Amino acid sequence: MDIDRYIARNQASWDRLDELTRRARRRVGDLSPAELDELLQRYQRTAAQLSYVRTTYRDPALTGRLAASVAAAYGVVYGKRARTWRTLAEFFTATFPAAVWQSRRFVAVAAACFVVPALAVGLWLVNDPVALDASASAAERRDYVENQFEQYYSEQPSAQFFTLVTTNNIRVGFLAFALGALLALPGAWVLALNGVYLGQAASWMITEGDALRFWGLILPHGALEITAIVIAGGAGLRLGWAVIAPGDRTRSQALTDEGRRAVTIVLGLVATFTVAGLIEGFVTGSGLDPALRVLIGLVGEAVFVTYLVVQGRAATAAGITGAIGERERPQPVSGGAATTPVAARVSSQPPTAARWP
Repeated sequence: MDIDRYIARNQASWDRLDELTRRARRRVGDLSPAELDELLQRYQRTAAQLSYVRTTYRDPALTGRLAASVAAAYGVVYGKRARTWRTLAEFFTATFPAAVWQSRRFVAVAAACFVVPALAVGLWLVNDPVALDASASAAERRDYVENQFEQYYSEQPSAQFFTLVTTNNIRVGFLAFALGALLALPGAWVLALNGVYLGQAASWMITEGDALRFWGLILPHGALEITAIVIAGGAGLRLGWAVIAPGDRTRSQALTDEGRRAVTIVLGLVATFTVAGLIEGFVTGSGLDPALRVLIGLVGEAVFVTYLVVQGRAATAAGITGAIGERERPQPVSGGAATTPVAARVSSQPPTAARWP
């Protein structure tokens, strides 16, 4: 069959596919169930014809025309049209909190890896002068308390400091995640090490009589920052544990499953570290009253934890696992229609076999 006859034979079908696609892109509810079924069948047929045209006729104009129709219809059939703002909203209201909630036991282990060494070292150094002197000389501790500690938050312009600390916090969070993925133990070690550093700094400030200044500079950003690092560490521990104990899955399948959820957590934490960096850059070292700075930090932490628990539980109850690329959930639109992908809404009966090509 020559190309002109082929086009003449199928032109009406292609035009009909374009018409159904345009109507569905405006609102899927504009199509009846029969038209939805027709759209799916015409999409499948045209996709097969596109492959046939590419290998048989190799005509750029016809190939481009069919490729455009198939791409537009694919976006409607499988719900892949760009919905940037809605997708972003779904990520932060459902996917990210669900991923964290699904990993809550590993996050709790990561929190223990950080908090226990911090408390142990802090209490030990505060109550044991010999150990305190072994951690640093009295002159070094005094210099840290009187100069280095607060100077760190004020020696650079706020915008520059925000960029610096945000980048550093993301790096630390990613390190905790990546090391946790290496059979879990390295991740637990880096969390414990950071806890030791915090406990040591706290003990130096407390023994020098500057506990209030310490908490006034740590809590505004530190609560949110440490929570994010712990969550990153928990995601890494879960990935590492999937290698150690994959359960009834193969190790490769376990890594794939947990890796998709871990990617969600890492992406969500970039935004969390950015917020913590904004607080550290523009609030912690500012001239605001220390009590107000601490209040801002504690409110931010309370909001974040509440958001993760409430949204995470709700999303999990709705069947969302938090894995990146998870099938899109139906969303209401005006008129009560839903933007569920067409492929999920057509008749459950198998479509009539389409002629090919």
